[in-house]
Amino acid sequence: MRNIKLTIQYDGSKYRGWQKLGDSDNTIQQKIENVLNILTEETIDLIGSGRTDAGVHALNQIANFKTNSKVSTNKILTYCNEFLPKDIVVKDVTEASENFHSRFNVKEKIYTYKICNNQIQDVFTRKYCYHIPSKLNIQNMKLASMLLIGEHDFTAFTALKSKKKSKVRIISSIDIKENNGNISIVFKGNGFLYKMVRIIVGTLIEVGSGNISVNSVTDILKSLDRTKAGSTAPANGLFLTKVIY
Repeated sequence: MRNIKLTIQYDGSKYRGWQKLGDSDNTIQQKIENVLNILTEETIDLIGSGRTDAGVHALNQIANFKTNSKVSTNKILTYCNEFLPKDIVVKDVTEASENFHSRFNVKEKIYTYKICNNQIQDVFTRKYCYHIPSKLNIQNMKLASMLLIGEHDFTAFTALKSKKKSKVRIISSIDIKENNGNISIVFKGNGFLYKMVRIIVGTLIEVGSGNISVNSVTDILKSLDRTKAGSTAPANGLFLTKVIY
């Protein structure tokens, strides 16, 4: 039994997320599985490093699958890119060790959120960033982000409803950069909860807009109350940038 590792890039704009659904085949996972099923003449179970929500993009999503097929990794690569939709690309295909698991072996993930903070939206980037025409205070956003670094219970920053699942995660860094009105917020951590990055971004935007003070971010974190945090930033500005093993 072979274990095949894929590195995948996709524009999530028109898809209902990574995870396949019972009532729709309009997901990234399902589209790739459909192609692999035909190629290998098997029923493939593709395991992703994690779910990305509807509308979220990926620069380097990692996935793996087990197969008895003898088809070469180069053939898998070329076949996938010939028959997948053009907004899904397999960048690399390699043989992985038998024990490699794209989700369970993850050490850290890096997500990037993009904001256009110019008065006029760039027509060519409008699908891949959140347009905020009013000027944001980047320094205050940076100060607020520092309060979220470390190991915390991020209940206030997730849409996850389950009370049984731990909401403790470690954010090792949040790097905010601005260049000519283009803002990138890069998150690095051992895992991220459902909509966690987008809610943190929404909260930092509130800080940058002057609607929430820097120090109140600590109070929001400690409150474990989702209603205290900012709104959920739109999905189109979020990219899964890298998965670290």
